[in-house]
Amino acid sequence: MLDTTNRAAVAFANGSFVCLSPAMGNRHGLISGATGTGKTVTLQTLAETFSQMGVPVFAADIKGDLSGVAVAGGNRESVNQRVRDCRLEDHGFAFRGFPVQFWDVFGLQGIPVRATVADMGDMLLARLLQLNDTQSAVLAMIFKIAKDMSLELTDLKDLQKTLEYTRANAPRLSPAYGNLPANSIGAIQRNVMALQQEGADDFFGEPALNIEDLMHTVDGRGVINILAADQLMQSPRAYTTFLLWLLTKLFTSLPEAGDRDKPALVFFFDEAHLLFANAPRVLVERIEQVVRLIRSKGVGIFFLSQSPTDIPDSVLGQLGNRVQHALRAYTPNDIKGLKAAARSFRANPAFDAESAIAELGIGEALISFLDAKGVPAPVERAWILPPQGQIGPLDAAQRESMLQTSLLYRVYAEKKDRFSAFEALNAQQAEDQRQKEEAQQLAQAQKAAQDEEKRKEKEKAQQIRFWSGVAKSVLVPIVRRFLAGMFRR
Repeated sequence: MLDTTNRAAVAFANGSFVCLSPAMGNRHGLISGATGTGKTVTLQTLAETFSQMGVPVFAADIKGDLSGVAVAGGNRESVNQRVRDCRLEDHGFAFRGFPVQFWDVFGLQGIPVRATVADMGDMLLARLLQLNDTQSAVLAMIFKIAKDMSLELTDLKDLQKTLEYTRANAPRLSPAYGNLPANSIGAIQRNVMALQQEGADDFFGEPALNIEDLMHTVDGRGVINILAADQLMQSPRAYTTFLLWLLTKLFTSLPEAGDRDKPALVFFFDEAHLLFANAPRVLVERIEQVVRLIRSKGVGIFFLSQSPTDIPDSVLGQLGNRVQHALRAYTPNDIKGLKAAARSFRANPAFDAESAIAELGIGEALISFLDAKGVPAPVERAWILPPQGQIGPLDAAQRESMLQTSLLYRVYAEKKDRFSAFEALNAQQAEDQRQKEEAQQLAQAQKAAQDEEKRKEKEKAQQIRFWSGVAKSVLVPIVRRFLAGMFRR
């Protein structure tokens, strides 16, 4: 909810609200805490508040709980009790639904989300395909070859066809593009096929997602875009690669916005630790760059993870708004993480942050937001305000009804397959085959003509030999006798 100065009221402590300044929304943030401590509800509360500001939101819904934001809440007694305890109705709190748009990579629980292979790029695609360094380098050359030949890599069959073409023409292409080993190309082909069997054909193709469609408002409230991620999360690498692609697309597509009174879009990245697990250094550096620079596009990113230590320091240092739910310390590493989380806050003399983190109840958190000058406020121990929308999943029938009546659903529902690399290379192969057959026919015709010429020459030679023989055996004796008779006279 919003307070009287239109700040984002996120929590309640000591009789007053803990608020996030709208202008600091693009300075990014972190919501952390052990499983079951209330991170998802905090996400929903923040998403609703940004929506009320007129800021669109994008969030991945891993457990299916976020969809309830579309309808009015009040469905849990614990929520109603929190409303009474904090006297929220005196401050304009009311249960209400928010404008939502449901998305789904597989097109089952939301509008289909698609990207072209070219949009994904060779680096992220190599991560998705789990390629080694050599194979990744070959894939980069495949993209280069496609670009130089003006081949559009739209879907996976385009990529497979380009791989097939490159493998068949490697001896001719290698002088210009370097070594293109058949075994590496074959490994990429096998991994692409495995990806297709996992359902990736649904994601790659057109119409590709238009970033502007994530940035709508309805009656002055930002649309909350919810990605159904329960099935996508079955492949953590696919989940994180998709979200990283989306962040990169936002970064490259949006214009520079400078300092704004509120974000253009807020992006919630749940299970953020998966993004950095076993990630190569070059990828971490790219993430760091996107996080650092995307704020100038007006985009705020909030990472959700169990512990701040899940996030590399180079990224963690850029997350100015912190919400820390309870952490449980059972091992030396847990204790180290808890201490690090406590030290990341600006101290409050009223309590010890390290002790408090272990004592926090469900829905309670240590909070420090940036003030209007961008300086972290002293940490406060507070109760997260309850969402105004429903906590928990939306009824399946309601969700389907909202999906079918969405104008955007009509735009993205049907996958389109236009002329691209697959068709271009097939056409080229057909033309090459036609020219080959014509060349064969011409060669056969020329050979037949040569054979006919040789036959005629042979026949002529035979005739010459024949008549020469006739002349020798018949005409010569006759002439001799004739001449002999004349001389006798």
